[in-house]
Amino acid sequence: MKIVVHDTASAMLDILQRPLAERPDALRDMLGPVQRVMSAVGITDLTEMHRGQGSGFRLDREDPRYVPALRRMRDAAVWDRIEDTLGVAWERISGAVPGIRHADTVHVVLVLGDPDDDHLTVRSAGYFGLGGIPGAIHLTMWPTETSLAKIGYAAAHELHHNVRYANVTWDPMTVTVGEHVVAEGLAEAFVRELGGEQAMGPWSQALTGAALDGAYEKIAADVDVAGMQHLTAYVLGDATARRMGQPAVGLPDFAGYGAGLRIVDAHLAASGLTAAQSTALTAREILVNAGVPTGA
Repeated sequence: MKIVVHDTASAMLDILQRPLAERPDALRDMLGPVQRVMSAVGITDLTEMHRGQGSGFRLDREDPRYVPALRRMRDAAVWDRIEDTLGVAWERISGAVPGIRHADTVHVVLVLGDPDDDHLTVRSAGYFGLGGIPGAIHLTMWPTETSLAKIGYAAAHELHHNVRYANVTWDPMTVTVGEHVVAEGLAEAFVRELGGEQAMGPWSQALTGAALDGAYEKIAADVDVAGMQHLTAYVLGDATARRMGQPAVGLPDFAGYGAGLRIVDAHLAASGLTAAQSTALTAREILVNAGVPTGA
């Protein structure tokens, strides 16, 4: 696998020097390598996603915070650390599952986020990613103490998805709650294998105690609910589902990450496998090992 981490720092500094009217097209050019991969699965305009639900920096106004934020990220060697962590992550997965299918090249772009977007800066501690389409990883970040420390591991989380979905089919019509929460639990367990508990994202640690127990019970009962349009609330919680125009189901933020990690931990204990070794296992295998009933 060839991993290409694009120099979006220089590209965004250039974009921010351009007139506002030129910025959308310049951003579209910057996102081109990832856009070409994602277009194959129907994501036709990442620039519009950036403007809408993607939490990206604003294209329609000047903001004096943007350039210092980019320089802070560059001074912290964020792009180099992403590249290094992805190299280690791929070595771990390929060593654990020799011959596992994967994209020949994975293009990685990191985009500056909007500091006024609560979904990014409050719910997600300043960072998140999209990596389930083999060949493309899109990361969004606003520099915070947490995001600066963990962005490389977020990339590793997304690489786990990237390789998983070169081996496991994601059909938007038939994908289940069980598949999505298992994938998130596996990716977070994989990050833990790479960097310990402290490397994990805020998502899998957002719920504890009775709140996690309640979320787990609801999600475990609904693992066979199918259709991508139903998944957001089960994985990211009701607030994010409403933001995306999808139905709420009575779950808090990031419920599916904590529940998914609990399922995966039960699978790892029962099977003796690692998250890296489990990258290409079906959700059904993992749910059965975890003792979660499923009809899928």
